[in-house]
Amino acid sequence: MTKKIDSQSARTFRRLWQFVLPYKLVGLIAMVGMAGTALVEGGLVYLLEPLMDEALVARNLETTRWIPLAFIAIFVLRGLFSIATEYSLGWIGRNVISAVRRTVFCKFLTLPTRFFEERTAGPLLSRVTYNVEMIAESVTTIVTVAVRDVLTVIAAIAVMYIQSPTLLLFVCIVIPVVALLVRILGRVFRRYSGRIQDSVGEVMQVTEEIVRGNRVVKIFGGYEYESERLDEVDSRNRQQNLKLIRVRTIGVASTQIIFGLGVAGVVFMAGRESLSGDLSPGQFISFFSAMMMTLQPVRRIINVSAAIQRGVAAGDSLFEVIDEPDEADTGSIVLDRVRGRVEYRDVSFAYGENNSSVLADVSVIVEPGASLAIVGHSGGGKSTMVSLLPRFYEVSRGMILLDGVPIRDLTLKNLRDNISLVSQDVVLFNDTIANNLSYGQLRKHTREEILAAAEAAHVLEFADDMPKSLETMVGDRGVLLSGGQRQRIAIGRALLKNAPVLILDEATSSLDTQSERRIQDALHELMKNRTTLVIAHRLSTVEKADRIIVLDAGRIVESGNHEELLNREGQYAALYRMQFTEESG
Repeated sequence: MTKKIDSQSARTFRRLWQFVLPYKLVGLIAMVGMAGTALVEGGLVYLLEPLMDEALVARNLETTRWIPLAFIAIFVLRGLFSIATEYSLGWIGRNVISAVRRTVFCKFLTLPTRFFEERTAGPLLSRVTYNVEMIAESVTTIVTVAVRDVLTVIAAIAVMYIQSPTLLLFVCIVIPVVALLVRILGRVFRRYSGRIQDSVGEVMQVTEEIVRGNRVVKIFGGYEYESERLDEVDSRNRQQNLKLIRVRTIGVASTQIIFGLGVAGVVFMAGRESLSGDLSPGQFISFFSAMMMTLQPVRRIINVSAAIQRGVAAGDSLFEVIDEPDEADTGSIVLDRVRGRVEYRDVSFAYGENNSSVLADVSVIVEPGASLAIVGHSGGGKSTMVSLLPRFYEVSRGMILLDGVPIRDLTLKNLRDNISLVSQDVVLFNDTIANNLSYGQLRKHTREEILAAAEAAHVLEFADDMPKSLETMVGDRGVLLSGGQRQRIAIGRALLKNAPVLILDEATSSLDTQSERRIQDALHELMKNRTTLVIAHRLSTVEKADRIIVLDAGRIVESGNHEELLNREGQYAALYRMQFTEESG
C-alpha cells in the first residue's frame, strides 16, 4: 500500500513538473544562484579557522588584513546570489500558477453540463485558487531544498571533513535517524494536506452561498443557521491545520533534540582530540559552525515535506478535473445552411443508469419555420427535452435529427451555432449591457445591429434611462437589474444571434404583463421562418403555436393546436381552465 501511495505521488509530481520545464532557462539562473549561496556559506565557516588561529591567537598581521576583505566579498556575493535565486524562483512560481490555473479553467469550458450539476461550486473554485497556490509553493520549495539546502549541507560536510574526519564520522550517525523521521512525517503531511484542501472547499461553498443568497438569509432569518454552518466547516479546517502544525512542530522539535545529542557528542569528542593536540581552537570553531550550518537546511527539509505533500494532494485534485473526459464531440459533419427541421425519434433519457426515465419514447417532428409548444406539469420533462437538442445531455435511447442528420454526427460547434436559447434562469456576466447582448461570437456584430436587437427586445426602454445607457455595468449575475430587465437582455441576445432554431424555455417568466405583451410581439416576429421550441408556464403565451404537445411523466399524452386540444377536454384543457380561473380570481 505504501509503495502504491509513493508511486502515485511520484507520478503526480512528474506531471506537475511538466508545468515547470518551459521555464528551465530561468530555473538554471536560480540554480546557479542557489549553488553560489551554498559555496559562499561554506567559505564563510571555513574562514573561521584562520580568523581564530592566525588573526586572534597567533596575531598574524597579514591575516588580519585580508580576512575582513574576504568577509566583505563573501557577503556581497551572497547578496547577489540571493537576488538571482529569489527573483527567479518567484518568477517561475507565478508563471506555474498562471499556467495551471489556465489549464483548469480551459478544462471547465469543455466539460459536460452534467459534471457541474453533480458537484458543488465551492470545491471547484477552491481548486483554481487555493490548490493552485499550493502547487506553486510545492514546486518552488522543492527546487530550493533540492539545490540550495542540499549543496549547503554538502559544503558544510566538506568543511567538517577538512577540519576533522573523526568528528564528521560521529555526526554521520545522526543523519539516518533524521532521514527516517522525514519519511514518516512526509506520509502524515500528505494525509492532512488532502483534508485541509477539502475543508477549504467547504468554507468557500458556504461563503459563496450566503453571498449569492443574502436576501433569502435576511428575509428568513438565516443568520444563526449560516453562522453554525460556517462554524462547522471552519472548525474542521482549523482542526486539520492544527493537526498539521502539531506534526510539523513535533518533527522540528525531534530533529533539534537529535541534533542536540549529536552536538553534545561532538563537544565531548572535540575535547578529547584537543587534549591530544589533533584539533586547534580554530579548527573546532570552523567544524562546529559548519555543523550548525546544517541545522537550518535540515529543518527546512522537515518542513518542505509538508509543502511537497500539500502540492501533491493539490495536484491530485486538479488532475482529477483535468483528466475528466470532455464533452463528446464525435461529429464530423458541418451543415452550411440549416433549414431547421427538428425531429425527435423515439427519444428516451435518464439522468443515470439507476434513475428512472425522465423522457420515454418521445417522437415529434417540427418542420422548418414552425413552432412547437411543450406544456405540462412541473417535472414532466419539458426542460430536459429541449436540453437534449443542443446536446447538453446525450440521449439514452433513440435519436434527434436536424435537417435529417443525427445531431451526434454534427460537430458541437456547428450544431450550437444554429441554435439560440433564452432560458428561465438568465445568465448575465459582470460586464456592460452591450457586451452581454453581444456575448461570445456575437462580438462580430456592428453597433447598429446591437442597437436594433436591444430595441426589438425593449432593452433600450430601461437602458436609455441609465447614465451610460448600453455601457452600464449589470453587476455580478446582473444583480443591478430587475428580473424583467435581465430577461429582456437574454431575449435581445437571442435576437442578435438570429439562429434558424430557437429554444424559449420560460422566456417570459420574469416579465410583468405589460412587458410580456411587448416582448411577445418581438418574439413572434423573431419566430417567423424559424423553428421554435417553446416551454411556457402561462398557456396564454403558446396559443398561437403551430403545434402543442403535453408531456406527462416523460411521455407525450396529447398533441395538436390550441383549439384542437381544448376541444378534446383532456389535460391541456384542464390546465388551461385552471390557469384561466387563477388569473381571473
